[in-house]
Amino acid sequence: MPRSHKTLPRLFVEAPLAAGAALALDREPTNYLLTVLRMKKADALVVFNGIDGAWMARIADDHRKGATLEIVVQTQHQTPKSDLWFGFAPLKTGRLDYLVQKATEMGAGVIQPVITRFTQVSKLKSDKLVANVIEAAEQCEVLTVPKVAEEVALAELVDTWQQKQGLRRMIFCDESAPNDAPNTALLNLDGLPIGILIGPEGGFSDEERQLLLSQPFVIPISLGPRILRADTAAVAALAVVQSTIGDWR
Repeated sequence: MPRSHKTLPRLFVEAPLAAGAALALDREPTNYLLTVLRMKKADALVVFNGIDGAWMARIADDHRKGATLEIVVQTQHQTPKSDLWFGFAPLKTGRLDYLVQKATEMGAGVIQPVITRFTQVSKLKSDKLVANVIEAAEQCEVLTVPKVAEEVALAELVDTWQQKQGLRRMIFCDESAPNDAPNTALLNLDGLPIGILIGPEGGFSDEERQLLLSQPFVIPISLGPRILRADTAAVAALAVVQSTIGDWR
């Protein structure tokens, strides 16, 4: 019995996708399909590029130096691009990987590293962040792959926010905020676009917190009375936003 496209391996590609097209793969995805997954000629998989939806494809040529895929039929239409901006202070490897993957799964449209005073990592490998985003999209059937933005200092982010983001509000997850339910603050945004900002493990400095709270576009919220690790806080904040004003409603 043919496998459902839901159970087929998924592969992100950058080429345009259309029925009948032939797609030549380079060495890395070829190795993944033929060596890691042990696939062979005529086996089926699902490919997507973040633009043209998801398509079932078959391996037309299983040459080890570069397999070729035949694009067969569309299995899912492209989903709308997410408008949710997600900013975070980078963490150490491992937990950083987890945070980026979860932000992708939870519907972030832009993933923005923000350098703060207590940030644990100041130099990032953007290609690794992108690889984690793509891996999460492949595993969780995410069709709209988030953009990974270049790292930016918090002061610069705040200074250029209104110029670059317009009316977008920044939801500031403030560990010093009163432990009030965040729903009321979120429901008063009248449909304006939003971003979420998560701080580092050591929290924001007093100066950084005052800088954020002094901005007219910043809305502080509490994530509850418990002390959360930064990666846990990220998932909690995304869940609160998506369930209150996002695409879970």
